[in-house]
Amino acid sequence: MLPEIPSTPAAVTSLDSEPGRLLARLISIDSVNPDLVPGGAGESAVAGFCSQWLAARGFEVRSLEKRSGRPSLVAIARGTGGGRSLMLNGHLDTVSLADYDGDPLDPQIRDGRMYGRGTFDMKGGIAAMMVAAARATAHGPLRGDVILACVADEEHGSLGTEEVLESFTADAAIVTEPSHLEVTLAHKGFAWFDVEIEGRAAHGSMPELGIDAIAKAGHFLVALEELGQRLAQGPAHPLLGTGTVHASVIHGGEEPSTYPAHCRITLERRTVPGESVEGVEREMTGVLDRLADTVPDFRFRLTRGLHRDPFEADREALVVRTLARHAERALGHPPVVRAEPFWTDCALLDRAGIPCLLFGVDGAGAHAATEYVDLPSLDRLTAILTDIITDFCS
Repeated sequence: MLPEIPSTPAAVTSLDSEPGRLLARLISIDSVNPDLVPGGAGESAVAGFCSQWLAARGFEVRSLEKRSGRPSLVAIARGTGGGRSLMLNGHLDTVSLADYDGDPLDPQIRDGRMYGRGTFDMKGGIAAMMVAAARATAHGPLRGDVILACVADEEHGSLGTEEVLESFTADAAIVTEPSHLEVTLAHKGFAWFDVEIEGRAAHGSMPELGIDAIAKAGHFLVALEELGQRLAQGPAHPLLGTGTVHASVIHGGEEPSTYPAHCRITLERRTVPGESVEGVEREMTGVLDRLADTVPDFRFRLTRGLHRDPFEADREALVVRTLARHAERALGHPPVVRAEPFWTDCALLDRAGIPCLLFGVDGAGAHAATEYVDLPSLDRLTAILTDIITDFCS
């Protein structure tokens, strides 16, 4: 059974903004990603609410739930035919509520800002794309399909967008992650690796029998820092700069009186367009092979973990030019073109052959103790998206 639609919180009942009122309802629904916070509520309740809201406005709604309790929602306003289809993509999940300063599920308005968990990252974008799609199709269908993908799990593994792309496609897409109303055309990717340094366990009183895996790992950590310095001095992407690398987690040893037999280092390599996970793995293997050749008793295993591609949009793609034109008209100046150092679902859409870019609200506090959206930017984003949908899908 779908959850009851929550009423608009008292603090915003007088808000003269349909996107703002919708955002307040979305904020009041707990949707913490349970892969980040064990026991988190997940996306079921918020997806159910969005489903009801969109179905009431004539959208065909389909729930995708390959993983139980982690639904993504696809809502479609079918076109009459012969037009281009546009997908608007945004994620329903949020990060933890525990460290939020105040009640994270009680949206509050102060000085033109709405505060609450997810206002900025990224229920503001969800509210804007839902209202924009409803407005653009309120007086009848366009020629092309308008597709809303409200997805699960972007904050962890992006399983939601991956599942959507198994069944749906479009001629173009806009991801409504927050971007300060600036046109985001690129972002970094990442690759995680585990490096297992092998030693030999022995009693601490018998150094002739032991090989200290932690000490050997120190050689690798120095080499990793040197690799980071070389990357920083290498060729730079015009928007993103260079790739980076850092050690993030280290485990080793059993007790003070034993030489450690193993030391595992987890590292992250941030990538820029033109770099691939295969190339990074070769780079890392080269560093480790050189250590094996020069450091006595240095033995290792390298294991590739989760990895995501970097992204770069085609500046001449129709959706990019259409968005830039409408943003310039609404803002009164050409929009700033920028890139993000973090990863987004744009890379998955791009890999699926869907030209895309990122454009969203202004505000601050993603993953922080205080989070807010600038309400005028929310209304402006909604208006820009409405115009883009009408133009692109007509």
